[in-house]
Amino acid sequence: MSLNKVQLIGNVGRDPEVRYLDSGVAVATFPLATTDRGYTLANGTQVPERTEWHNIVLWRGLAEVAEKYVRKGDKLYIEGKIRSRSYDDQNGVKRYVVEIFGDNMEMLTRAVQQSAGQPVAPQPAATQPSAAQPQPATSESDDLPF
Repeated sequence: MSLNKVQLIGNVGRDPEVRYLDSGVAVATFPLATTDRGYTLANGTQVPERTEWHNIVLWRGLAEVAEKYVRKGDKLYIEGKIRSRSYDDQNGVKRYVVEIFGDNMEMLTRAVQQSAGQPVAPQPAATQPSAAQPQPATSESDDLPF
């Protein structure tokens, strides 16, 4: 069990940028915005709404799914791990970045886009679980609605 686990639900800030490594592996990157609603404390203090931006990185099959289906404004569920790295930018300044390396992605909503004057129907949810999920055994005595 990993202690480094992140689960986010948010909106895509821009279309994914997909690059292919020399080995042919796809890598997609895009920002994801999560928002905490504003609220009032017991003492009457107003806490304003707050939006945070997260750098998402997807590899291989998930990157290809993102390239094909994910667009700016889509609502996504991302599950993955936090990774941090430092690098020198173009001016030689040391920078530090925190990224979410996605292991699982699910499309929650999709903005309808216009393509040549025709609306595009939303695509089904795209997921790629990291491990196969066991199927529950069904029995006739099971009265649960799901």
